[in-house]
Amino acid sequence: MNFLAHLVLSGPHDADLLFGNFAAEAVRGRAAVAAYPPAVQRGIRLHRLIDSFTDAHPVVRRSTARLREAGLGKWAGVVADVGYDHLLARHFARYHYDAAEPLPAFAQRMYALLHQRRHELPERLQHMLHHMRAGDWLSGYADPEGLKRALLGLSRRVPGAEVLATGGAAFLAERAAYEADFEAFWPELRAAAAEIH
Repeated sequence: MNFLAHLVLSGPHDADLLFGNFAAEAVRGRAAVAAYPPAVQRGIRLHRLIDSFTDAHPVVRRSTARLREAGLGKWAGVVADVGYDHLLARHFARYHYDAAEPLPAFAQRMYALLHQRRHELPERLQHMLHHMRAGDWLSGYADPEGLKRALLGLSRRVPGAEVLATGGAAFLAERAAYEADFEAFWPELRAAAAEIH
């Protein structure tokens, strides 16, 4: 899953868990994990559980197989992750733990919380958070053009990932099928993540 899903799955009550879940994107190795307090380490574990649960889930594998057939090859999982964030954003009130909080308000709350602790993040993530906040990536996922823009940006930043520029169009061409996959998958992922809370 991508940034929006990780933040939503952190739940509403534990800022350290949420921060660790976000920071985990760039925390590598035992020493780096051990440098954080135990409450943040729980968030890092949550991030890894979400990623491993997602990668192994048969519904997600069905989505990635469809994307491989569309020509995305080894990048199919990346497109599925970002595409699933698009679906989460598109139907945010249905999947968010607080249906009364709209996506733009949630996004601004997340940016503020993470910005307050930006100096605790690995440097690469500090830089990315700046761009994420300035471009409002979290809200942008809801728009089909935002999905395409996110994957185009990745295609330019990641060596050998040029094919990601076509990922948005491939995902959107069969969005109804991916929506059915996501609807089946999300409750199971949410239940697995809740075990760490």
